[in-house]
Amino acid sequence: MSKAFASQGDMTEKTITFDEVGRDLWAFTAEGDPNSGIIIGDDSVMVVEAQATPRLAEKVIEKVRSVTDKPISHLVLTHYHAVRVLGASAYGASQIIMSDAARAMVAERGQEDWDSEFQRFPRLFEGHESIPGLTWPTTTFSDSMTVYLGSRRVDIKHVGRAHTAGDAVVHVPDENVMFTGDIVEYHSACYCGDGYFGDWGGTLDAIKAHEVDAIAPGRGDALVGRDMVDAAIESTRDFVESTYRPAARVAARGGTLKEAWDAVRAECDPKFSDFAIYEHCLPFNVARAYDEARGIAHPRIWTAQRDLEMWEALQG
Repeated sequence: MSKAFASQGDMTEKTITFDEVGRDLWAFTAEGDPNSGIIIGDDSVMVVEAQATPRLAEKVIEKVRSVTDKPISHLVLTHYHAVRVLGASAYGASQIIMSDAARAMVAERGQEDWDSEFQRFPRLFEGHESIPGLTWPTTTFSDSMTVYLGSRRVDIKHVGRAHTAGDAVVHVPDENVMFTGDIVEYHSACYCGDGYFGDWGGTLDAIKAHEVDAIAPGRGDALVGRDMVDAAIESTRDFVESTYRPAARVAARGGTLKEAWDAVRAECDPKFSDFAIYEHCLPFNVARAYDEARGIAHPRIWTAQRDLEMWEALQG
């Protein structure tokens, strides 16, 4: 019998931090667990990323209440993954916003993703019994939309495919701060199992072109200052490219998934093995890189059963 996924044994509770990254802009971070963002407007609050369950969302709400008593009116979900969206009901937001592409992925694979992620990473689903069902947006957009929280402008954009087909970023122009979801990570592995390796670099370029002063990434510490922002963007780029290159070389010569796994480990372990969730992400990253290199343009749906079959192949 093969060993369990690394994430199934990760039961250590993480320390939460809550950092102001601009005036009335906050990053909720937790040592490589999923981050959330807070945007305080004149009369209400926008939250970016819901967490995986209503119980975990309450930890975000507790931090919001430590800095404002304004109601939470908007919830932006940068993509469809269960660990980001299933806690949405806790916020009571009148508007839940996703890109059109992200909503389509909820319809296409939302339940399968929920079942898969719950099997892989049970700690991130604390209070899972409180999830009322799949999270659906009330509002969607194609390329971009703008929300005004009173006089505060918030631009929500799809600048390209990366972590998923429907990734959104949230930019607050008055402080030049961006919430990037899992397109950018800091000292945390990128999860690429539903990603687009060929597009990711161009999407990072689009973010870099905004020349923002701070980023709240999908995982890892808040990034304040241009130097830290640029370093995180380039580290993310290196991670993605270092995963794809060796897998593509193996695929080009007709090698196996297991050979791609060994090749990616040889390139990535020396640079990234101390990153948060590295061992959890690696098998899914290799499988997706191998698929993309063999011409499978749209990521195949992960199911709980496919997860186990892939893991068995890599352990063989």
